Amino acid sequence: MFLKSLELNGFKSFAQKTVLEFPKGITAIVGPNGSGKSNIIDAIRWLLGEREAKNLRGSKIENLIFAGTPKRSRVGMASVGLFFDNSSGFSQIDFSEILVLRRVSRDGVSQYFLNKSETRLKDIIDFFARSRLGTKGLTVINQGSSDLFVRVSPEERRVMIEEVLGLREFQIKKSEAERKLENTNFNLEKVKAMIEEVIPRLRMLKRQTVKWQKRAEVEKELKELEDNYFSFKAGGINEEKQKIEFDLKALEKRISEKISELRIFESEVKKIEGQSSPHNLNLLRSRKNELSEKYLKIQKELSRLEAKLEILGNQEAGGSFGEGEILNFIGEIKDGLKDGLALEEIKEAAAMIERLISRIDDFLNRPQNRKIEELRELEESRQGLIKEIGTAEEGIKEVEKSESEIALGLEEFNKRFQKAYGFFEQKKDELSVLESQKQKILFEKEKLDLKFRDLEVQMSQAGRRIEELGKSEIKNGEPNLMEVEKQMFKLRAELANIGEIDEFLLKEAETVEKHHNFLSSQVEDLEKASDDLKILIKELKEKIKNEFNKAIHLINEKFDHFFRLMFEGGHAKLKIKSSKLKVKNDDSSGENESDNDETGDGEEQEQEEKIGIEIELNLPKKKITNLEMLSGGEKSLVSVAALFALISVSPPPFLVLDEIDAALDERNSRRFANLVKESVSQTQFIVVTHNRAVMEIADVLYGVTMNEDGTSKVLSLKLDNQKP
Repeated sequence: MFLKSLELNGFKSFAQKTVLEFPKGITAIVGPNGSGKSNIIDAIRWLLGEREAKNLRGSKIENLIFAGTPKRSRVGMASVGLFFDNSSGFSQIDFSEILVLRRVSRDGVSQYFLNKSETRLKDIIDFFARSRLGTKGLTVINQGSSDLFVRVSPEERRVMIEEVLGLREFQIKKSEAERKLENTNFNLEKVKAMIEEVIPRLRMLKRQTVKWQKRAEVEKELKELEDNYFSFKAGGINEEKQKIEFDLKALEKRISEKISELRIFESEVKKIEGQSSPHNLNLLRSRKNELSEKYLKIQKELSRLEAKLEILGNQEAGGSFGEGEILNFIGEIKDGLKDGLALEEIKEAAAMIERLISRIDDFLNRPQNRKIEELRELEESRQGLIKEIGTAEEGIKEVEKSESEIALGLEEFNKRFQKAYGFFEQKKDELSVLESQKQKILFEKEKLDLKFRDLEVQMSQAGRRIEELGKSEIKNGEPNLMEVEKQMFKLRAELANIGEIDEFLLKEAETVEKHHNFLSSQVEDLEKASDDLKILIKELKEKIKNEFNKAIHLINEKFDHFFRLMFEGGHAKLKIKSSKLKVKNDDSSGENESDNDETGDGEEQEQEEKIGIEIELNLPKKKITNLEMLSGGEKSLVSVAALFALISVSPPPFLVLDEIDAALDERNSRRFANLVKESVSQTQFIVVTHNRAVMEIADVLYGVTMNEDGTSKVLSLKLDNQKP
């Protein structure tokens, strides 16, 4: 994998979009001071994940955005993009070309893109770490940092080497695992503290729960006793009740039979009553009374007619009123009475008499010649009434005769009626006896119902229902009910002593126990996670250590080689220095010990092993005891030797060097240029330089100048890299 191009837009002095394309070999960037050469280096460093503005020669991230000049207005956003050729498959990303882009706006918000997909800074750093690139190592050496490898601490030197070796990826994973472990342990202690807070309350609730469990046992025993007790009593009542109901059913059957017999005799009595003559006798007597009354009425009417006849007879001499006419009128009355034997006919005859009387009145008021005729009619009517009176008397006699005959039949009827009625009354008495017996049985049944209701009351007081009872399970004959009652009383007293179950506390106990179990499971999970993370950290440490130790021997060979080349003799070596810081539990400070020391007793806790890289030098014709005795040029030469030793063992995709040859004299500058040229087959170089020797070996030369509007401008020139 190598860097194909760099795109800047709005970054520092590059206000407009600027693209620099890089060959696989060497690219030299030249230009006067202040033209913006180092801004190119800052752009690459920023994109590699640098977050400290001071390492980018600014006070804050917003300083990376073109701020404007008197001739050109400022921009609101800066972006930098790196285009990689991954046709070799060096990167694990399955793309032949890879674009990494970082963008920042003036509000400080940054965006990161990997192949145009927005991602996190962490993902960008991980990608570069897997590609042996980053800001912690030697990928980008800023201006004035040519001796950085010598100046940094042993621990920082180790980090720089790890990044070039590609171990930074594992260091990041280890750091993440350590952070997770720290958080896990913090959460673990937090959860344990929560458990310690819960335990006292849980213990109290468990003690109460044990009492309630005892109550449940007592309730169970009491329930069994009550089941047997109430079942036995209810069973006895039910047996008596069944016997009574059986007797009652039999009695009701007999009563039903008696009622049937009684109805038969009642029907017989009614039948006799229907066949008897009292009804006919009553009808005859009623008929007789009616005839007698009519008889008297006719006699009265006859007397009235005779009185009128007498009056007409007295008036006969004074006019032409004839007796014959009166008789005719009377004859008409007689004719009318002939058919009046029946009650309805007698009523009609009376009406006829009324009409005749009316006619006699009219006759009396007529002239003399009409009175005679009317008188005759009246006489005839009188004779008819007399005859009718005789007829009525005969009817009365016939009625009295029939009445006598019926009276004789009535005596026989009364004898039959009295006999049937006697049987009827006997059956009624027998039914009454049975009904009395039924009432006694019903009374006994009511007494049993009262006993049953009393049992229900007892069960209700015990919190039970009659429907809950099954069949009695008492197996050893009838129980001693008094003993059972004593035992139930004892158990109820024990329940009262235990007290009622507090549902709120019971629910709280359940909740607290669930919470405790949850916390305990959390502790188990966190402890497992902690153990897993410790194992992962240990494995990563072992891997880093093994890979580092394995590489350091190769690096030392190359380091000594390039050191002797740069210094024309002498020796150089990188030495691993490890130490452990021990801290006692009483917070007393410990001291640095060698890596061979073991942890002491349980009062001490071993912290992270501290590993650094020391540089041991043996300069020709010069004795030094520490690195501070080196001159600036010597420090740069040592750093250059170390740099080429590292890339010869583990070459990164590219190196960016910003005037690291500035402190070198012409001879060493030439040596530096030769080392770069020899190493171009291993890695790609982008070098900012003023050194002619470096310019001569470049494949592409970029010149950076400053425009009149205060923005940087880039010019390119392709060179013959075979030129000596």
